[in-house]
Parts: sequence; C-alpha cells; structure tokens
Amino acid sequence: MAYTTPPALSLRTRTPPRRLAIATLLAALAGELQAFELGDPFATGALTPPPPALIIDGAALPCQPLAADVPYGLLEVVDLALCRNPTTREVWSATRLQAAQVGLAQADFLPALDGRVAGSRVRVDSRSANQSNAALTLSWLLFDFGARSANLEVARQLMSAAVSTLDATVQNVFLEALRAYYNAQAARAAVTAARESERASRESLSAAEVRYQVGTGTPADRLQAQTAWSQATLTRIRAEGVQRNTLGRLANVMGLDANQPLPLDDIPAASPEASFEGDVAALIAEARERRPDLQAAEAELRAAQSGVDYARAAGLPTLSLSAGPKWEDLGGASANSNSIGLVVNLPFFSGFSTTYSVRAAEARTEVQAARRDNVRQQVALDVWEAYQNLTTATQTIRTTADLLASAEQSERVALGRYKAGVGNILDVLNAQSALANARLQRIQAVLEWYVSRAALARAIGTLDSRLLSLSAGQKARKP
Repeated sequence: MAYTTPPALSLRTRTPPRRLAIATLLAALAGELQAFELGDPFATGALTPPPPALIIDGAALPCQPLAADVPYGLLEVVDLALCRNPTTREVWSATRLQAAQVGLAQADFLPALDGRVAGSRVRVDSRSANQSNAALTLSWLLFDFGARSANLEVARQLMSAAVSTLDATVQNVFLEALRAYYNAQAARAAVTAARESERASRESLSAAEVRYQVGTGTPADRLQAQTAWSQATLTRIRAEGVQRNTLGRLANVMGLDANQPLPLDDIPAASPEASFEGDVAALIAEARERRPDLQAAEAELRAAQSGVDYARAAGLPTLSLSAGPKWEDLGGASANSNSIGLVVNLPFFSGFSTTYSVRAAEARTEVQAARRDNVRQQVALDVWEAYQNLTTATQTIRTTADLLASAEQSERVALGRYKAGVGNILDVLNAQSALANARLQRIQAVLEWYVSRAALARAIGTLDSRLLSLSAGQKARKP
C-alpha cells in the first residue's frame, strides 16, 4: 500500500518556524560567502604579469592585423607574434593558474565554516515521524609544525618560476618572429636577385643571337646562353616557392593563418656596429644574472627545497579548533547544543609514507639542482656561440659588400666585351653566375647579421623592444 501525505498536513504545518529561520539563515550566509569567494580576497591577480605585448615608449601596440593594403614592418610582426601566438597565451595562462595556487595555499591559514541542514520522514509500522537537524561548524587548523608555511613557499616559488618562464617564452617568440621576418625578407630579396639574374641571362641570350645572325657567333654560344637563361628561370621559380613558404611561416608565428596575405615593408640596409664587442666573460656573467630561464630554474630549486620541509611537517601532529551550534528535531522533541573543542591529530604510523615522501622530496631537490646547473652551463654556451656568430656576421656583411661590387663590375665588363665582339660567351656566363652567387651571399649576410644580433640579446636575456630601431621606416602604425 502506497503511503500518501494527509491533505490536512501542509508543509508549513510540518516545518516549525524555528527550523525555517535556521535554514533561511544558513542559506543567506552561504550566499554571502559564495559571493565573497567569487572575488580575489588575496589579490593573487596582482601576481600575474600583464598579457604579453610589445611596449613602445611605455605603451602597448594595438595587437590588431593591419589593413590588407598596408605593409607590415618589424614592429607590427613582433607585436602580433607576442600577443596572438598561442605559445605566449598558453604560458601566460599558466602564470594565472599558478597565481591561483598561491591563493589556495594562503586559504589553508583561514578557518572553514560549514553549514548543514537535513530532513527525513521515518515510518515504523503505521506510525511516521519527521526528523530534521541543522548544524553550523567552524574548523580551524591552529598548528601544523610549518606544513602550511612550507606549502605556501612552494607555491610562491613556483609562481616566480612561472613568471620567469613567461619572460623566457616571450623572448623565444620574439626571436622566432625576428627570424621568420628576416627569412621572409631574405626570400623576397632572393626572388628579386633571381629575376635580375634571369633578365641578365635573357640579355646574354639576345646578344648571342645577334652575334649568331651577323656571323660572329657560333651555335654553341647561343645554346649555352639558352641553357643559362632556362637555368635562371628555374632558379627564379624555386625562389618564388621558397618565398611563399617563408610568408606562411611568418603568418603562423604571428598567430595568423598561413594563407594570410602579408605585404612587407622594405628592409632597411644593415649597418654593422661593434657596440656588442666586449669581454665574453662579462657577457656570460650578465646573462647569468638576467636569463629568465635560469631564474626559473633557481625558483624551481627553491620550491623543491621547501617541498622537503612540507614533506617532513606533513607527518607531524596537528592542532585544530572545532566549534559550532547544532539543532535537532526528533518527531516533535527538539534539542539545541553548542560545542567547542580542540582536536589533536597524532599520526603514530603511516606505513612509512612520510619517510618515503621526505626521500622523494630530497631526490627532487637534487634533480632540480642538476637542472639548474645544466641551465647555467647552457647560458654560457649560448652567449659564446651567439657572440662568435655575430662577430662572424659583422665581418661577413662587410666583405660581401665588396664582393657584390666587384661581381657587378665584372659582369658589366664581360657582357660589354662580348657585345663588342672581343669576348666569349663563357666569360659572360661565368661572370653572371658569380654575380648571382654574390647577390645571394649578400642577402644571406644581411639576414645572418640581423638574426645574430637578436640571438646575442636573447642569449644575454635582454631581447626586448629596445633592439628594434624606429628609424628607416620601422615606425609603429595603428591598424
């Protein structure tokens, strides 16, 4: 037989006013506390740095793609790479996550307040009764031998490591954007050089055909000129394919689709300077002070050391405070009570889990120390290689300027002699091939100099907007 509630008994009749008041009070209190928890009472948001962006003259660039007909300069490329690249967004979000972990560690120092309301209806044979109870419990961990302090220090050191990791990632993406930009510029310049070589080869072919028609040339000259022209055309086609790929990679670094059209500004002429020259040992020492990845490794080591303290304290006794009122109704008989007391937790034996937790924490510290030392060694190697690469690039860019000038002069003389009938086609073709190689070496030298300069700044840990020159067309523009 199914049980049905008599219609004469309403909910208001079965629920005493006092119980309703307690339930209402608990609900209101829970709502107020929930609204409080939605904020940031520990101000952990202040621990998180602002989103990555390129700062020029104290202001961030707008982080918006330019209009379709506006060419991109280096500033716009780096700006979009920093703020739109998924890598920087991911690492910045990781710092927000770690900031929240600091808040969780701080929350352990505060008391917890819990409310509970329960109601039930019990039927025994033909009799039934309503049972209900409500309680408000305050619990507060008073003493734990420093476990919470050690946990908070771990969270703070990991927060410091996260911020340093963000700085390192920003510099890596910065350098990646620079390298992609200069690769695209070099590919564009290579296409221009290939087209110039193709034009020169076509001119040589025309000269060979003229000499053949007037009887001063041979069929072999014309065939060789035709072969050189076809080769120059093939080189130009391949250079155009390389250019399209470099533009796709550049768009990818900027957080755009690879098929995004990217018109580029003209690259300014490289002007090598020796301001970077100095004591390599001093540069390595500076890098070990500035490199964010080394700072992150140091912070992770300190976090591991604090983890040892936390593992040791976790196996020690704790002292807590517990207090709160309680109301109970058992079928019409109600009772009120209040309690307050201290709770001591004594972990006598935990199956040796504390012992091995401490051993694991100590081993983790040794691992982090080895990683820190490895990063220190890598910093020295990075600075040394970047310094030598920039020195070589500076010398190369000066030499290729002379090489290009002499190759241009040689090509003009060889072609002029051939047109005048006193030279041969092989001299012309060799001179044109040497000129094409000199142009490509000049382009590569300029690229390597720009990238090497940025790589040295990255190795030292000083790669930022100060490296970007605002001269020679490198002006920040609004979208």
